[in-house]
Amino acid sequence: MEKLTQKTADIMKERFGKDNIIALATIDNDIPYVRNVNAFYEDGAFYIITYGISNKMKQIEKNPVVAISGEWFTAHGKGKNLGYFGKSENSKIAAKLRNAFAAWIDNGHNNFDDENTCILCVELTDGVLFSNGNCYNIDFIN
Repeated sequence: MEKLTQKTADIMKERFGKDNIIALATIDNDIPYVRNVNAFYEDGAFYIITYGISNKMKQIEKNPVVAISGEWFTAHGKGKNLGYFGKSENSKIAAKLRNAFAAWIDNGHNNFDDENTCILCVELTDGVLFSNGNCYNIDFIN
């Protein structure tokens, strides 16, 4: 396994540094649950707007270890609830999410007046990235 290099960081940013659909897997009582979510990647983490009392967030609260899968990429990570989308500590990432998700963010699906509308951060630990016939086994921690 190799550290995240500039080359793999550039591939990740190009591929996932915009609105993407990824599969997010959690576990509850030894049963895996997978759902597709809109996500935005930056600096070793995926960010997702979600509802704080959803099943996925309840499962992550019990066990933060998650798996994701996207375009020619699979990874493990740790899910972390950053809290309410509108709180001042989240303003920088919230602005990036508003930009990345501009096509749909205000279509009525999200209620930004509800403090349960939160940001899930998936901090990646390790992953496998395929690009142009190459396979990169990435250690995101070291």
